[in-house]
Amino acid sequence: MEPVREDEEVFSWTDVKLPAVGPEPAGLKDWETGSRRRGRDIIMAMDHGPNSKHAFDWALVHLCKIGDTIHLVHAVSSLKNKIVYDTTQGLMEKLALEAIQVAKVRTVARIVEGDVGKAICKEAERIKPAAVVLGSRGRSLMRSVLQGSVGEYCFHNCKSAPIIIVPGKGILSKLEKSLTLPSRSSNY
Repeated sequence: MEPVREDEEVFSWTDVKLPAVGPEPAGLKDWETGSRRRGRDIIMAMDHGPNSKHAFDWALVHLCKIGDTIHLVHAVSSLKNKIVYDTTQGLMEKLALEAIQVAKVRTVARIVEGDVGKAICKEAERIKPAAVVLGSRGRSLMRSVLQGSVGEYCFHNCKSAPIIIVPGKGILSKLEKSLTLPSRSSNY
């Protein structure tokens, strides 16, 4: 655990040891030179909620390329809580396995102690990623401004490009309804 001081606040972190998931995915080498292709670094702020999982899934499909490295970051108020650490390690292992299977990307995981928004921005400063992916609860602009939100804080203070993924509001179910064929008993 290494503390970092920023404006009187101390940020501590611990790296999560992820299990080896097998050999390096094919396609990481440049076909012309045979040298290893340099991928991008992408931070994904994670918690145990469905909105961060939705953002993770979105990023794997729409953002990540072979050779990229995903930095899973989970911010907590205290690293001393063994239950939180064990639960988070289990989540990170599951997400790392999914990332290699779906998008063929490497994964690094870190649990950061401190204020969530500030800790994510500090990690972004340290890693200098191509993007910082965050999930959102989908609250209205007025409510997020009045109550404050991690996404709002990172949007204004993060030096890397924050991508805030808002949860869908039944778009898929509306699309499915519009694509269903009429039944045979209808008078069409």
